[in-house]
Amino acid sequence: MKQYKVIGIGDNVVDKYVHQGIMYPGGNALNFSVYATMCGMESAYLGKFGSDEVAGYIRQVIDELKIDRSCCREYEGGNGYARVTLEDGDRVFLGSNKGGIAKEHAWQFTKSDLDYIKQFAVIHTSLNSYIEQDLTVLRESGVPISYDFSVRWNDGYLEQVCPNVDISFLSCSHLTAEEREREMRKAQRFGSKIVVGTVGENGSYALFGDQWIYHPAVSTEAVDTMGAGDSYITAFLVELIRNSDGRIEFGQESEMLGKIKSSMSKGAEFAAEICRVNGAFGFGTPLV
Repeated sequence: MKQYKVIGIGDNVVDKYVHQGIMYPGGNALNFSVYATMCGMESAYLGKFGSDEVAGYIRQVIDELKIDRSCCREYEGGNGYARVTLEDGDRVFLGSNKGGIAKEHAWQFTKSDLDYIKQFAVIHTSLNSYIEQDLTVLRESGVPISYDFSVRWNDGYLEQVCPNVDISFLSCSHLTAEEREREMRKAQRFGSKIVVGTVGENGSYALFGDQWIYHPAVSTEAVDTMGAGDSYITAFLVELIRNSDGRIEFGQESEMLGKIKSSMSKGAEFAAEICRVNGAFGFGTPLV
């Protein structure tokens, strides 16, 4: 099997499980990079770190997992964190510092950054990465961009982001079937080529061209749902890259539909696996 590489660009945090006195590394973009390695694909992470113990611990874990972080930024101040508890295995967010220093410093991607990014098969980022204004610059790399909108978007946000994003992921468990279809079509209309709407234990839907695809969730005894969506996204993208021989192209509809179906299946399987792990991907340590 040929070896391909992917990169997560954006947020890193620790999730502070206040009921356990333990914190776990996380963040959508960092989770993507870690999960990609768990799926057998080489990965890198490009993000912003603070100067506190939280940042030091996350860097330590990244290095232990042998994920390239050579282009990361480091700033004086507090790293991002979220406070979390669990209720019957489901994560419940209690608040955060909104990314800490990440929200205070612009990305300012350089030509050197873009030359580095060109080696990857896909870029994944998210609404928590303070990167909306920089997507047009990332586009110059020529690498397909995946974006997680989570549950927070409106028409203006979709119109801003989707023209620069090839694959959009929307968390739609809170929507009716009609609302989900409407919002996914909006993301497509504004420019995304593949739109995926996840609905938790009820599975996921994908829209490509005029075709809808559904895949059920994989049943499991969930220990912690933290990272379920990120793991689905990662396995979906990894499978799509492998089925596309390392170069995602959005051409023949019949060919793409088969690749998307296979990717949804891998996403569902891996998400079920991650729901049996404490934290997004483990590596818990006492709270600081």
